[in-house]
Amino acid sequence: MGAKESMVSETYPSKPITIIVPFAAGSSLDMLARTLEKSAQKQLGQPLVVVNMPGGGATIGMNELAGAKPDGYTIGVVATSAILQPLIGQTRYHYPTALEPLVNVVSSPVVVATLAEKPWKNLSELVSYAKQHPGEIKFGHGGLGTSTHVTGETFAREAGITIKQVPFRGGESESLAALLGGHVQLIGVYNPAVIKEHVKSGTIRILGVAEENRITIPGFEDVPTFKEQGIDVAFNFWTGIAAPKGMPLAEKARLISGLREMINDPDFKENMEKMGMSVYYLGPEDFGDRWIADNIKLTKIVKETGIAELIASQKN
Repeated sequence: MGAKESMVSETYPSKPITIIVPFAAGSSLDMLARTLEKSAQKQLGQPLVVVNMPGGGATIGMNELAGAKPDGYTIGVVATSAILQPLIGQTRYHYPTALEPLVNVVSSPVVVATLAEKPWKNLSELVSYAKQHPGEIKFGHGGLGTSTHVTGETFAREAGITIKQVPFRGGESESLAALLGGHVQLIGVYNPAVIKEHVKSGTIRILGVAEENRITIPGFEDVPTFKEQGIDVAFNFWTGIAAPKGMPLAEKARLISGLREMINDPDFKENMEKMGMSVYYLGPEDFGDRWIADNIKLTKIVKETGIAELIASQKN
């Protein structure tokens, strides 16, 4: 058996590998996949073929990934929503058990932003405005059950305000367009680089970052956390690569080895930092442990905040 597995690992991969991205082109998950794509031929001997499948709060793409043949030729970019979605509603698959973690790639903050022309300059002023104008504020995010949605719902509950949640199929690129067009007043952004140029030009103002500590991404170091502004909202969201459950061990080992080299490459790290994402590599065991820990934490959050009921009411 060992000899056979060795033989398989030497010939794998023998054709291009599909990498599913459950968000639209231009989103942070898409940019991550396309950056990996650049070095795939060198590290794996075959190209990565990026396939975007947006919608359903990332469930459309994750369903396709979970249902794919576990032969090592279909992998996918996954985020914390792989843990969240089964907690907040009916999903075709229970992703934490239908998928197997390969590598964690980056750790990304969620920042909340608004148009600079708006009268609120920080979260306190926004909360005061929202209390005086209940239901007027619309919060754009990447879809029901995504990390940006959970951030928006948790922020509203902690602050004691009413915010209308507006999901977008394509993630950040669509919610950003809605903000710039005046259709929503706030957006949650998983990747600060998406709005970096608008912040530099003075079009967009960042109100806070939903992390335990201020972020070190260039240009965003002075953004205060929610907690600094008296609102107890802090998450640590991740993005990684997963495969359908049941990959042969030899193929899995070969794939993880190639991905590790791609992620730890200095050029990849530099490109990720330019895009506003911090590389945080974890192998399959540590990444799997993080899935378990996040499942416990997010289960608690979903129960305490009533997010599942809120989402159910919005789907009806």
